[in-house]
Amino acid sequence: MRIILATKNRGKIKEINAVLSGTGIEFAGLDLYPDMKDVVEDGITFHENAFKKARAVFDHTGIKCVSEDSGLEVDALNGAPGIYSSRFASENASDSENIGKLINDLTGVPYEKRTARFVSVFCLYDGREARYFEGSVRGHIIDSPRGTSGFGYDPLFVPDGYEKTFAELGSEVKNKISHRAKAISGLKEFLEKDQR
Repeated sequence: MRIILATKNRGKIKEINAVLSGTGIEFAGLDLYPDMKDVVEDGITFHENAFKKARAVFDHTGIKCVSEDSGLEVDALNGAPGIYSSRFASENASDSENIGKLINDLTGVPYEKRTARFVSVFCLYDGREARYFEGSVRGHIIDSPRGTSGFGYDPLFVPDGYEKTFAELGSEVKNKISHRAKAISGLKEFLEKDQR
């Protein structure tokens, strides 16, 4: 069975295919559909954005689709950046610009009050119904980046139970404990049952 993954990111496609190996399901990316226009993510929740992308891709391809929306929620900032995580500093912000804004916004906030969580929501849409698979991981935000692995806010996020950031822990550890790993695990379990 082939399912479209609503991304052009080959690394993400490879990562998810590796996690789902053995299910008999292959994920293909949007790079196979160069005429597919970008979907405007203007929902107010991760669920809305994930569904909007999945439905748009299904409508374009006619093939069952999985999409994801994810982000960082910082308690001291009332849940920001949240759904705006990738464009926190500006519409086309780089990771370093978003990190800089987050550090600036948390100036003066003590470490114990810098609690946060990464959230991931996958939406599987088959043209009739949407199913959601969620994952989250709690931790703290430090005041300067550490580590070179990962992307986004990984250099600032220390997951609970660890002393290193996601960017210092490396992909092998991160892919076992992350918000995305937890959401994918739920998706995999569902797809395996669905295949029987």
